Amino acid sequence: MTTVHRPGAGAVELRPVDTDLFRALLRRQAATVTVVTAPGPSAGRGRPPLPPAGFTAASFTSVSLEPPLVSFCLARASSSWPTIERAEHVAVHLLAAGQQQVARTFATSGIDRFAAHPGWTVGPFGVPLVDGALAALLCRVVHRVTAGDHTIVIAEPLALGSGEDGNPLVHHRGGFSTTAGPWDALG
Repeated sequence: MTTVHRPGAGAVELRPVDTDLFRALLRRQAATVTVVTAPGPSAGRGRPPLPPAGFTAASFTSVSLEPPLVSFCLARASSSWPTIERAEHVAVHLLAAGQQQVARTFATSGIDRFAAHPGWTVGPFGVPLVDGALAALLCRVVHRVTAGDHTIVIAEPLALGSGEDGNPLVHHRGGFSTTAGPWDALG
């Protein structure tokens, strides 16, 4: 264990990293809740495509403005991984405050998430589009990077859509919240 003293701010105790401590620390980071969807891959000539995949993610972030790029991460042990691994196109939906049930549905293992959440339509390239999202990005997957037990998926937005103006759904400390609005630091 190492203690670092910061003038006027007290001490920060640094401990060796273990999985539980790392997970507990990451729960302190607030993140916008997204649902990522992809069309089901082809099942072969003359057969209908396999079911689409979708999952809840809090790892979405912008990567670049020129060219526009975004990323999200997915565990390779996830039931959605086999579809995302082969997907050429995906949609990232930034959920609105009040869409907690959508987030829970797409985070639930062992169910048909699209049957459990009927509020979606088929968009360009067969990508499922979730209704009611604060914003949606239809993307072309441009790169996948293996990182530990996850893969970082980098995608180029091809089309953008926004729902009604509102607050985002946020994940923090293992639960859902939202932003209350601007904070006036001077007032």
